[in-house]
Amino acid sequence: MSAPPDDADTTPGLPDDAFEHDGLLTKRHQRASAFAYLRPRPGELLWDIGAGSGAMGIEWARAAADARAIGVERNPERAARARRNAARLAPGRVEIVESDAASAVGALPTPDAAFLGGGVTADVLEACWEALRPGGRIVAHGVTIETEAVLVAAYRAHGGALARLGVEHAEPIGSFLGWTPLRAVIQWSGRK
Repeated sequence: MSAPPDDADTTPGLPDDAFEHDGLLTKRHQRASAFAYLRPRPGELLWDIGAGSGAMGIEWARAAADARAIGVERNPERAARARRNAARLAPGRVEIVESDAASAVGALPTPDAAFLGGGVTADVLEACWEALRPGGRIVAHGVTIETEAVLVAAYRAHGGALARLGVEHAEPIGSFLGWTPLRAVIQWSGRK
């Protein structure tokens, strides 16, 4: 894990190693793409559903004055890790709720934006869409065929944009360099 970033740098897209994580993390390029649609604004609230490391909520809170986030994470180890990351990188601006998403979303304050990471289901996605304020933004990422079907259905129902994000990093192959791909991410984004 690298040193904490300069607090004056609020541009989303921190290096992955700025976060304590177990490998399940919305990677830097994919976070930056998501924020192009989420568009953090001062004082707004983001729901980070499937928070994992808390990276999305943390980047949101750092991106705009008085922006805050609520992360929902059902795995106790990941929730604890997300809390540590939030305390270090966005103190007092990110709350982590340890719960499954379906149980949590009905009790959370109304969001201005929502991000859904791993394990997106149709019912949770629709609950997040319904909870958004008018003009609210939503981005959902998936890597499985099942999640892709959910995101295609959301695109058909609500419009927005549907994309597949492919990222490859240069890594050594002997004395040469070659491209190593990350798993492709399906991204649906919409505005209510």
